[in-house]
Amino acid sequence: MNNENKANINWYPGHMAKTKRLISENINFIDVVYELVDARMPSSSKIKDIDSILKNKKRILVMTKFDLCDLKETSKWMKYYESLGYTVVGLNLEKNTNLNNLIELTNKLMIEENKKRIEKGMIKRKTRVLVIGIPNVGKSTLINRLVGKKVANVGNKPGVTKNLNWIRINNDIELLDTPGILWPKIDNENSLNLASLTAIKEEILPIDKVVIYILNTLDKYYNSILKERYGVDSIDNDNIEETLDTIGKKRGCITRGGIVDYDKVYSVVMNDIKNGIIKGITFDRYDK
Repeated sequence: MNNENKANINWYPGHMAKTKRLISENINFIDVVYELVDARMPSSSKIKDIDSILKNKKRILVMTKFDLCDLKETSKWMKYYESLGYTVVGLNLEKNTNLNNLIELTNKLMIEENKKRIEKGMIKRKTRVLVIGIPNVGKSTLINRLVGKKVANVGNKPGVTKNLNWIRINNDIELLDTPGILWPKIDNENSLNLASLTAIKEEILPIDKVVIYILNTLDKYYNSILKERYGVDSIDNDNIEETLDTIGKKRGCITRGGIVDYDKVYSVVMNDIKNGIIKGITFDRYDK
């Protein structure tokens, strides 16, 4: 499994190139950037070629889906990004955890700017925040939580937001929402992480390869989940059918003839990740 398909994946829809161009055209209007990453893959989900576009804008790295990650592993990444000068905040968007903290951090970043405006005899103005991230990382959910009502489309599949939209969340802050963007060439491990956590469309990589990667990752780092959820003690990649049969029988993926339906097994595993049924996992390991 690990030796297969080492080639980079070239998948860069036209709307992503357009989004980057529009961000570049609007960046001078921006005060603060909310850069969203999935707390379960703090490295793989970080847009790789965005720094040149964002220039030196004040940035808050927002780790979404914080309730689903392995806190021990993700905390290592938080400390790493903080060491690079990022302001980092973890969010559970289902329970609105730390939203007030995010707003406070935003206002704090603008204290000096507003002080300068007042000294020049100018009035304090709204902070303009750019919201960026890969597809399906939770941008629209974050915006809806901040506003307190549904103003952005939400979906558990990539590519829901299509345009740049300005949204006012209160008297002090307005957001520029953007479609999810990736980068032109994604290496093998990053692509598998992105596909496993549903940041790229399922048809980009074969679903059987993605699911087997998920199962191997659980076996390596979260064997107890593999046992409890799927009834599998360990993965034998030389006899993967045996693993799939075990999962299929435990999860009811059986045809009328009593045969395990592998397509249903793949769907069950993917949905367990997509719907947040499997918690406490972080696929990116910190080894810097």
